[in-house]
Amino acid sequence: MSVSRVVEGPGIEAEQLWYDRSRWASWLDGFASVQQLGSDWPLEGARRVWVTRVGEPGSRGLIMERVTSYAAGDGQVLAFEDERVRGEQRVRFETDNVRTRITVSFSFESKTYLAPARKWWLRRRLRLGWERSLARFSYELAAERDR
Repeated sequence: MSVSRVVEGPGIEAEQLWYDRSRWASWLDGFASVQQLGSDWPLEGARRVWVTRVGEPGSRGLIMERVTSYAAGDGQVLAFEDERVRGEQRVRFETDNVRTRITVSFSFESKTYLAPARKWWLRRRLRLGWERSLARFSYELAAERDR
């Protein structure tokens, strides 16, 4: 499953904002705080542990991520796990140096059996969360460029 959005700005600016830990709260859906972050973030092998806001519908709690692949100018692949699911997430940046298409794709498996309707609902919830995140990200990048 994947979600894409074209943002105004060259890829280098989009990528710098994407990896800027001080800005995640402004655009990452449900983000509450970072519990642990490797000093080598966003490079391969780096780890990030973050928490979603408690009490919100669909809160995922503690999310652990490990970078399995990173290529500057192209993107990053993460292995992720929370209390209910584990999976892989990929972000890709494609640019013409004026606009950048950001694509987030993800796959996951439930740690316990989920009925087909529950699995559909979870997949939908994750997709909608990334759609909100990419929309906020585009606003944040526009604000950054207007400074």
